[in-house]
Amino acid sequence: MAWIITGITSLARAETPRFDPLDSLSPKTSRADALALPLQTVTLSTVSLEQVRLFYVEGMGMTLTGPVVVPRDVKKQQRALWEIPDTIGWQEYHLTRHGATISDRPAMSVRVLVLDTPTPTIHASWNARSLGGFSMGFPNRQQPALDARIRKLGFGALNALEIYDVPRTDGSPYTIHETIFNAPDFVHAVGIDRVGMLPLGAVDSETGLGGPGYSAQVVADSDNVLAFYTEVLGLELRRDAVWQSAGEDGAMALPNGTAFRFSIVFAKGYGPGGHLLFVDYTNGEGIENNAPPRVPNRGIGMWSFPVTDLAAVARRAAAFGARIVHKTVRIDDPLHGAVRAMTVLAPNGFLVELYEVVP
Repeated sequence: MAWIITGITSLARAETPRFDPLDSLSPKTSRADALALPLQTVTLSTVSLEQVRLFYVEGMGMTLTGPVVVPRDVKKQQRALWEIPDTIGWQEYHLTRHGATISDRPAMSVRVLVLDTPTPTIHASWNARSLGGFSMGFPNRQQPALDARIRKLGFGALNALEIYDVPRTDGSPYTIHETIFNAPDFVHAVGIDRVGMLPLGAVDSETGLGGPGYSAQVVADSDNVLAFYTEVLGLELRRDAVWQSAGEDGAMALPNGTAFRFSIVFAKGYGPGGHLLFVDYTNGEGIENNAPPRVPNRGIGMWSFPVTDLAAVARRAAAFGARIVHKTVRIDDPLHGAVRAMTVLAPNGFLVELYEVVP
């Protein structure tokens, strides 16, 4: 029997972020030029549905639906697209934020694969240097309260709540409240409040909770990884700088003096919400994966993007030299509907699903 568990309930309409001319993350390009649209789904593999429910529903206030009924032929297609061995079975669940939208599109969702066979975790720990899918970001308007609630549920964080200032485009500062929580399966969940600025994704105006609004990875070859997302998917690099760690008191709890390239990638013409963050350490190596950074290994193992022209993406992927995991196939996806979909590996071995809605 399928069931639905909802976190903190609200019937209020979610906040809809608008473009802010003082926000350096606001677009300067046109949606008409977008090939890949904003990230729509993060796929998470686990063997503990209870821990997922506790963190994302009780903690983050999301809604968990499932197990989703997936017809046998569709599941066979999923297995081929995601290259999951025949020896591993799963049940599919969905984490959503009811009623949350960003402009004219739905907020990001999380596809949860509850495995019947334990697989290795992609990360061996919550260390911020661990390569691969690092986090999902949860914009909100009550970070101190969220921080307290997550810790009360028994989940830790990389560090204490961090408060710091970031400049607007006119030089005036705004304040960020941020905690990087230790979510199940060595995944990080970033609670973040941009005080006085529009949130990084849809936030419920009554509960003050939102997200996921974005997802992040730690990579070792950012030039090649960023080239994949910009050249194959047609995304744009909108922020790119080398940052110095805030040290042992910072949200990432990195040693003093740690430097890293911090890059943010967006769909052309779109503002915050469904964007990607990449961290590449410039004065020290990342920690190698415990297992390949893709499903069905436990943790964040796939990103799914809607695209405007799947054939064009396929041609770009071939020209780039990316490994095509599965060529285009029509599938009635339980989350995305009737689509044409394909899968490809990013240069760091991360699985990327691309789909185009069937007219």
